[in-house]
Amino acid sequence: MTLENHTWVHRLDDVDLDELSRLYLLAPLGNKPPEALATVFGNSRFMCFVYAGDVLVGAGRALADGVDCAYIADVAVHPEYQGRGLGSDIIRKLLELADGHKKIILYAAPGTEDFYRGLGFLHMNTAMAVWSDPRRAVDTGLLRPEE
Repeated sequence: MTLENHTWVHRLDDVDLDELSRLYLLAPLGNKPPEALATVFGNSRFMCFVYAGDVLVGAGRALADGVDCAYIADVAVHPEYQGRGLGSDIIRKLLELADGHKKIILYAAPGTEDFYRGLGFLHMNTAMAVWSDPRRAVDTGLLRPEE
């Protein structure tokens, strides 16, 4: 199946949140209940939902302030569609939607840096974060512990 056969939706009202929650479990991006997804997507300026027929196979979102900063988050692709360029297409669409912002950022799972580099992202030297569960973020390699 080619990516041209996919349908792209950019409105949360057109998406079944239970199906979106299942996609995030399968992708795997963790347990994101429908009500939490309604909140995070509802507060996001840009969003993409990709369907193969009537099946949701990809999703992504970006928070943005309209001028200075956009943050790409939560790009999920169904395992059966991974490795076909769908994730790259979602990132490219979010970059297009957020065009004009001074900076567009994301954080990536360790080991995915080359993928994002291929989409035009560069490593940030000064990025820092405060997490609700810093120990888990350190254990998974997302944060470096203080030295």
